[in-house]
Amino acid sequence: MQMKTISLACATLAMACGQAWAGTFQQTATGVAITPDSGAAKEIRLEVMADNIVHVVKVDQAGKQLTPSMMTIARPCACRFDVKKTGNAVALTTRNVVATVSLADGQVQFADPKGPVFLKQDSESIAPVNLEGKAFVTVKQGFNHGTKDAFYGTGQHQNGQMNLNGEDVLLQQHNMDIAVPFVVSDKNYGVLWDNNGISRFGDARPYGPMKRDLQLTDADGKPGALTARYYIGDKLALTRREDDLRYQYLKDVAEFWPKELGPLKALKNVRVVWEGTLASSKPGRHKMQLYSSDYATLTIDGKKVLDVWRQGWNPWYHNFDIDFTADKPVRFHLDWKPEGGMIAVTHNDPLPAPERHSLTLSSEVAEAINYYVIRGTSIDSVIGGYRTLTGEQPMMPKWAFGFWQSRQRYETQEQLLDTVRQYRQRGWPLDNIVQDWFYWPENGWGSHDFDKKRFPDPKGMVDEVHRQNAHIMFSIWGKFYANTDNYKELQAAGGMWTKNVENGDLDWVGPGYKNSHYDPYTEKARDIYYRQLKTKLVDLGIDAWWMDNTEPDVLSNSRLEDFKKLIGPTVYGPGEVTFNTYSLAHTQGFHDHLKRDQPDTRQFILSRSGFAGVQRNAVAIWSGDTVGRWNNLYDQISAGVQASLSGLPMWTHDIGGYAQETRFQTGELGSAQENRRVDGSTAKPEDIREWQEMNLRWFQFGAFSPLFRSHGEVVKREIYNIAPEGSPMRDSMIWYLKLRYRLMPYIYATASDTHFNNGSIMRGLVMDFPNDDKVKDIRDAYLFGRSMLVAPVYEYGARERSVYLPKGAAWYDYFTGERHEGGKTIVVKAPETQMPLLVKAGAIVPMGPVTQYVDEKPDAPVTVKVYTGANGEFSLYEDDGVSEAYRRGEFTRIALRYDDRSGTLSIGAREGKYKGMVGKRTFRVHFVKPGVSSADTLDTADKEVTYDGKAVSVKL
Repeated sequence: MQMKTISLACATLAMACGQAWAGTFQQTATGVAITPDSGAAKEIRLEVMADNIVHVVKVDQAGKQLTPSMMTIARPCACRFDVKKTGNAVALTTRNVVATVSLADGQVQFADPKGPVFLKQDSESIAPVNLEGKAFVTVKQGFNHGTKDAFYGTGQHQNGQMNLNGEDVLLQQHNMDIAVPFVVSDKNYGVLWDNNGISRFGDARPYGPMKRDLQLTDADGKPGALTARYYIGDKLALTRREDDLRYQYLKDVAEFWPKELGPLKALKNVRVVWEGTLASSKPGRHKMQLYSSDYATLTIDGKKVLDVWRQGWNPWYHNFDIDFTADKPVRFHLDWKPEGGMIAVTHNDPLPAPERHSLTLSSEVAEAINYYVIRGTSIDSVIGGYRTLTGEQPMMPKWAFGFWQSRQRYETQEQLLDTVRQYRQRGWPLDNIVQDWFYWPENGWGSHDFDKKRFPDPKGMVDEVHRQNAHIMFSIWGKFYANTDNYKELQAAGGMWTKNVENGDLDWVGPGYKNSHYDPYTEKARDIYYRQLKTKLVDLGIDAWWMDNTEPDVLSNSRLEDFKKLIGPTVYGPGEVTFNTYSLAHTQGFHDHLKRDQPDTRQFILSRSGFAGVQRNAVAIWSGDTVGRWNNLYDQISAGVQASLSGLPMWTHDIGGYAQETRFQTGELGSAQENRRVDGSTAKPEDIREWQEMNLRWFQFGAFSPLFRSHGEVVKREIYNIAPEGSPMRDSMIWYLKLRYRLMPYIYATASDTHFNNGSIMRGLVMDFPNDDKVKDIRDAYLFGRSMLVAPVYEYGARERSVYLPKGAAWYDYFTGERHEGGKTIVVKAPETQMPLLVKAGAIVPMGPVTQYVDEKPDAPVTVKVYTGANGEFSLYEDDGVSEAYRRGEFTRIALRYDDRSGTLSIGAREGKYKGMVGKRTFRVHFVKPGVSSADTLDTADKEVTYDGKAVSVKL
């Protein structure tokens, strides 16, 4: 007994007494510490974070202390829990979770207190790795091998993935890819993986070149390589054998491009074709990726697998699978038309089936296996657990849910101000105008100065926007030119990464300038960064902040091993240790300083990257520099849904895609309705038609996205520029723009749920219909709030599309009023001017009038649309829209309930109050019945009631 007591004390005291006896445990103030007999971990620590959240740490050295988490801010709770030994295991029991650890090998499993195991460890590895003389480990933890559970989250990605069971996801920040190491299951549990470096969901093995795993044969049947043919124009210039597609990074292009052809960028009309066969001795489904920019078409065994385009400077991965039969070759044909871009094909051998269908997370660099298990009663409650750990989603200003007009870029303050005037003169709604980069002098990136010729009166510009009842957002970066005073001050304080400057690499502006990013991981650097911005920008009265390039992309298309050296070292170690966290530290510093100086103002930050916890900094994310292609429009649907399922509800995208193919770049600044290209050649009418239709479809989708924002380069993005006057395109865009503002009471109340109830605006169908297996992998439709099913059109020329209606509800076609029972797929008409939209029976949708900005008419009547056929409820939320008073309880809620049997809408007594509250208003109630078009009855009311805060009922 005495020996056991000493052993347990050693565990409690972080093994200060040296080697502890094996197979022991000790209850601690917050959980339990275990020393197993064997296994990769020498010590396992469990902490109770909440009744439904358990923190697990597995270290390779007993007593090892970890660096405080960047993503989590929660502390262990004062919850009741029990620790008990049963056989050769120890169980920690809270009100909602039982975590059991084997004393033999340290394996962990999680169960409900009176229910089955929902999460069981099946694989584990901890291996040492040395980085610049510092000891770290690589880690992997796998759960539920062979499971059929559906998995979601991991951030925002661009591969059209929904149910991630059986999929691989690389968690590595990139311009278009946002890594959030949080996974939620349809069975109401989640795992938050506390690691700041490059991580993976699914296969822990990095994908590699084809030659690593596959048998390559050229077009003549000779093994060991593919045949590569290089064409200049229509002329075959070179044929050679290549055992790899080596053009993944800029250095690769410089090193491996055929010297006899001359530099790629000096050539025109280049085409490269690789062909031959691939084979594998390992049968099964092989996961592969095409990494590319410019035009690329991939054909496998005569079937076109990918037909993609990305701007030359912004390549990324496109996933595809090949089913191999052992040693049976498949024909490979890749056609690439480079204009200075990059290309590679990567591959992994199949995983064993049980591991392929599992919840497996891994990281390249770590201090320990470190994760949190969250048990919930719904997907929303699991996301709530994520926010308990990493920080709440604050209320965003109400105006942020209105329409944003942006382009890359307004070159002068007059261009920006004229845009606001144009919207106001036309009576079109607008709440936010955005000033993108390069308002500074050409050689002054990071100076925060204005180019006086183009922006002679910045304060006057901001004030004029405000006089027109709009808001203004400015782009700010963590990037600095080495010649600026701000760079020099940060460098002197140890707050700059200087490697890129030391290397002499230049950016793309003018003649090119030496530059790098500041290091936001110390308080001193964050203080300097904010102070430099304050007098030159913050004090102008700017309303919101666009923190661009927050991955950060210090030097585009660098080899990964080179890039890691550009983003470090930091106080945490080499750059790869904090590879994914720049946006979290960067936005945290700026947000906290803003809150100090503007304590009662709601802040708003738009960030190109994000990470677990970034939502607490009043951050919205967007999908980066996407491209104007139909397949990329399709990708945005699942990207936005997965962002919400990752705990980040404030998401948006560049309507129309950021970058445009040359065939769409016509006229002055690429204005697509003009008929001359930038180079003077004639644009094809069919290209103009396609571009306009794609933008219209994207705009329709944007109207039903959490944030409604038009942006992109080259082509002007204002409605009056891209949509010809009198055209169906313009009419449809204005109709959807006005509908967005009519729906503002519904949208703002839904947005309030992201703060008060851990909700999401853009909802995967599985969130509200978890028992319908058919919704679990739907990638092209979602719920906007809990009542409206949105099915964007993402194919050129499509005038109808199939829509699956979740079972357990009936659904109204918004445009025809036709009522459909759930649990089936229907074909919905989708003329060019309409996007399929369905509303759930029992839905209560409050609407307002068309306004030019969100609070133009605060006392206007509210039209309440009640979709009959089922009971329903809705909580109408209101506050002042701009201040932090909601945190002090200054807001109102009005409960709306519909009883279908009696045909009665009950409008509850108002709860709460706030400064400026409208005390009396009119509710106009419309009971929607089958066959009645919602689109044609926007102003229809069956009954009107005057509401003064007391409960009232309206009967059908």
